[in-house]
Amino acid sequence: MMMSHHLAEVDDDEYSKLIRRMNPPRVVIDNEACEIATVIRVDSINKHGILLEVVQVLTDLDLIITKAYMSSDGSWFMDVFNVTDRDGNKVRDKELISYIQKSLGTDACFFPKLSNSAGITPSSKEHTFIEMTGTDRPGLLSEICAVLANRNCNVVKAELWTHNSRVAAVVCVTDDATGRAVEDPDRLSAIEDLLCNVLKGDDGSRAATALSAGHNTHTERRLHQMMFGDRDYESGAASGGGSGDDKSRKPQVAVVDCSEKDYSVIILRCKDRPKLVFDTVCTLTDMQYVVFHGTVDAGDEEAYQEYYIRHVDGHPISSEAERQRLIKCLEAAIERRFTEGLEVVLRTQDRVGLLSEITRVFRENGLTIRRAEISTEGGKALDTFYLSDASSCDAVEAKTIDSIRRELGAMVVRVKQSRVPASPEVSGGPGFLFSSLVKASLQSFRLVRSYS
Repeated sequence: MMMSHHLAEVDDDEYSKLIRRMNPPRVVIDNEACEIATVIRVDSINKHGILLEVVQVLTDLDLIITKAYMSSDGSWFMDVFNVTDRDGNKVRDKELISYIQKSLGTDACFFPKLSNSAGITPSSKEHTFIEMTGTDRPGLLSEICAVLANRNCNVVKAELWTHNSRVAAVVCVTDDATGRAVEDPDRLSAIEDLLCNVLKGDDGSRAATALSAGHNTHTERRLHQMMFGDRDYESGAASGGGSGDDKSRKPQVAVVDCSEKDYSVIILRCKDRPKLVFDTVCTLTDMQYVVFHGTVDAGDEEAYQEYYIRHVDGHPISSEAERQRLIKCLEAAIERRFTEGLEVVLRTQDRVGLLSEITRVFRENGLTIRRAEISTEGGKALDTFYLSDASSCDAVEAKTIDSIRRELGAMVVRVKQSRVPASPEVSGGPGFLFSSLVKASLQSFRLVRSYS
């Protein structure tokens, strides 16, 4: 019976591939339909996760989704996206347009399955990838960088997120001596032990792990999965954690029933920012929900998202506990990509120990790293850090900024400080806040479906 079941899965997979070859995705890129954005329409055979795959391609190209409409009832999938570049301009570069068409018009955007093997292992002959989760605290990245520098590991690329006193990081390193992956098992084991000790902390919180990451892993999706697996969406974390601790900054999320069509409806409002659609769609996909219809509208300050969903088993949300868990997970997904506070962009010649020196400067000036993006290219390091005062939620003082500029010198490209205005108080709670939105969107949905 097990053999026949396996053969049936293989047959189904081959049949799906045949259907896709017979009906390849159709991609239309239109710069005339909208005055202020490029319109991208994708029509394809439907499958679970395809919405995330399309959104991921657009996000990885640094495009901003200003509006979107998604529909995937039945066996066909249709998406329409209005996009611009980071400067708010239409996409006119012919090479980029061709790349989008090729990426979305083939199976190239279908991602391989992720693996979660324990330990630190080389993912290729060129680099070693390390995944880390643990308890966040001031100076943690500095300690991690010091461990890697002391073990003669050069950080080629890294991304770190913090939220609710938890931290997740994906780090790509090479052996300083060879410029290639670290391959010695004893050395890898020693590095893992040292990193685990650093990540555990001494406050009795959940133990940390250091895991290997395959080289095909999409880093930002993996960070969401790691944070979700570490249950960073749970309340009650120690104070001083991620951006989710400030209640005034929380996104507004409601989940209601659409009993006529047997859907659950998500209504989401929050401050707009790049990659917001990716973060929400990624969370829904990895929580095994299917988006049947959706609308995205990003204004100058606020973003509005609306999704009609069911679980992959075909059922809508069935309990209040599931509803509350989904709300918390969506809130966490938005909050993880912390962009407020002090943004510091650095560019300099790369060398072993550079990150250790930079992060030491931040620690000695009383700053904690809330998020970091680290990369190297052509021998140059380009690093972006989002920092906050380790002792309070207040803006970083001018004298601290001056000290950072002085100590880091010519490597400083940009220092920018921003603050998030508190969300307005709304009497009546979330139900009152979303009642008109929910009623309007459900009524709109009924009108649209009645003519389809």
